[in-house]
Amino acid sequence: MMAAIASSLIRQKRQARESNSDRVSTSKRRPSPSKDPRSLCERHFLGVFSKVRFCSGKKRPVRRRPEPQLKGIVTRLFSQQGFYLQMQPNGTIDGSKDENSDYTLFNLIPVGLRVVAIQGVKSGLYIGMNGEGMLYSSEMFTPECRFKESVFENYYVIYSSTVYRQQESGRAWFLGLTKEGQVMKGNRVKKTKPSSHFVPRPIEGKPQPPSPLPSASWEPSSARTSSGSRTSVPSLRRSSRGCTS
Repeated sequence: MMAAIASSLIRQKRQARESNSDRVSTSKRRPSPSKDPRSLCERHFLGVFSKVRFCSGKKRPVRRRPEPQLKGIVTRLFSQQGFYLQMQPNGTIDGSKDENSDYTLFNLIPVGLRVVAIQGVKSGLYIGMNGEGMLYSSEMFTPECRFKESVFENYYVIYSSTVYRQQESGRAWFLGLTKEGQVMKGNRVKKTKPSSHFVPRPIEGKPQPPSPLPSASWEPSSARTSSGSRTSVPSLRRSSRGCTS
């Protein structure tokens, strides 16, 4: 009698344990998509709607800091030849003995690492150097108007073209004045000669904001050199006034 009761209790416990395990497995089992009471069209519509709602959320506007405006330093460039570099009203570039002339004032505008643009204060024109080494004045700022500013051994400052140099030796082309105060061709100026040595003399007072640097496109054009051969020289699309050397 006692053995029958014990076996009955054991059987009841086993059945209760099996029923509990079936309930746990049933609760963990995910419903099959085929048994979803919603139709396939409804499920697809709800998925698309959730994506559209997620993508249509408003994003906070990104606040951009205003870019600092470059400022030029108003200065006079005194050559070791005894002249001040000047730009006349018609765009001609040469030297002058008059240290008080307004045409000897230039804006040195930083446009890169140790690279400046030289802009006449009165005329608003930029100094450029073309493929023949000739200096000219330009209404538009182009790559030919970029000059590398370097300090020489004797503490004079030299300005070289960032576009052109000697093809064989790699020697740079420099801005220079003759003993008569005339500009020289850049490929004939040497950095060891007084013709290329300048002393910047800044004007006392606050730096003046320069004119904006417009992005001007320029394309190569054919020009004749002194030997009569043709070479590719970049020229401005807009007219620029040249200067005589």
